[in-house]
Amino acid sequence: MSRTKSVELFERSRLSIPGGVNSPVRAFKSVGMNPLFIQRASGSKIHDADGNEYIDYVGSWGPMILGHAHPEVAGAVTEAIAQGTSFGAPTEREVQLAEMVKAAVPSVDLLRFVNSGNEASQGALRVARGFTGRDKIVKFEGCYHGSVDALLVKAGSGATTLGVPDSAGVPASFVKTTLLAEFNNLQSVIDQIEEHSGEVAAVLLEAIPGNMGVVAPELAFLQGLRSLCDREGIVLIFDEVMTGFRVALGGAQSLFEITPDLSIFGKIIGAGFPVGAYGGRSDIMEQVAPLGPVYQAGTLSGNPVAMAAGIATLGRLQEPDFYAVLAERSRNLMEGLQSSAKEAGIPMQVTVFGGMMGMFFSDKPVRNYQEALATDSDVFVRFFRGMLDAGIYLAPSPFEALFMSSAHSDDDVAKTQDAARKVLTNL
Repeated sequence: MSRTKSVELFERSRLSIPGGVNSPVRAFKSVGMNPLFIQRASGSKIHDADGNEYIDYVGSWGPMILGHAHPEVAGAVTEAIAQGTSFGAPTEREVQLAEMVKAAVPSVDLLRFVNSGNEASQGALRVARGFTGRDKIVKFEGCYHGSVDALLVKAGSGATTLGVPDSAGVPASFVKTTLLAEFNNLQSVIDQIEEHSGEVAAVLLEAIPGNMGVVAPELAFLQGLRSLCDREGIVLIFDEVMTGFRVALGGAQSLFEITPDLSIFGKIIGAGFPVGAYGGRSDIMEQVAPLGPVYQAGTLSGNPVAMAAGIATLGRLQEPDFYAVLAERSRNLMEGLQSSAKEAGIPMQVTVFGGMMGMFFSDKPVRNYQEALATDSDVFVRFFRGMLDAGIYLAPSPFEALFMSSAHSDDDVAKTQDAARKVLTNL
């Protein structure tokens, strides 16, 4: 399979763009390859610059739940563009999409649209701090919430120590208020809150982590966080950028019946356009300007073209059995991969929530970041390369999620399973 043009484009891009990419994971460094340059996509397929076709399970990292270039989404976008690409003023589409999000996610009374998940994370933390009058936050090792300075931290000698910068250019003072805990370990959160009594404004987490691979949360852990935050007057924030409208119409919070105080959204609500949002309880969100003293703004927030794409997408997601069919196809795919791995004598763990899937090459389930790091990434690299050569496009990292769309067919799943069986047998 020739990828000559992708190689040429990568060499050319490195002369103008740091590392040749505009988001690090696209560089394919973790799998030791040059990145693919994509030329076009439709339905469940993408085509690279060399004309190679792949069944796509990345889906622009989650937004393409209806598949690429869905006719209704494309039509809505075309209509919106013809009316003007940006106004810097309110539009009815903003109101309509906000109403659709509220109807699907009962915990949201008010929400603010922004341009990315990064902005949404930043806005949610700022309003939580403004609402509580406290400075510190608790986040979990392995949960990613965008490249916000205060959230780019990792554990020191343990998962519950104060954070240190995880990126050059982030002053140590910026992360002194960020406390780290271990996912699925409620006691690690209790310890931090007790040590910093009366100082913690928010607990922030991906209810279903998708940035250390897909890790299943324990229900008692989520319930414990809710009770703990209620008792201590702490704002509980669910980052649903990945899980929102992906694992269920109401997101992860609806699956586990846990009501957060604030939620962060992105990806699907913009159908691939740069959109994010944060929202929640009215008494908290009323602190946001112009109603309250917490300032946040964005020139292009609520862009009419992006709103049109989101409205068209969310409209389709309300169809009967949409998520049941999506989840069944996802389970079918991953159970087939796991079965083939077992036949090949290769331990594999799989996780499925709606249209969000994950796998680890490990002989035991993964509960947290440290356990994710201990899985066999070398086997993943060989598996990824083999699947790519077979025309199957997976995320180029052992610590990223896979995504199913309604455009994927039973034939796509069968071809993927057949390819995986051959690749795993020859690893």
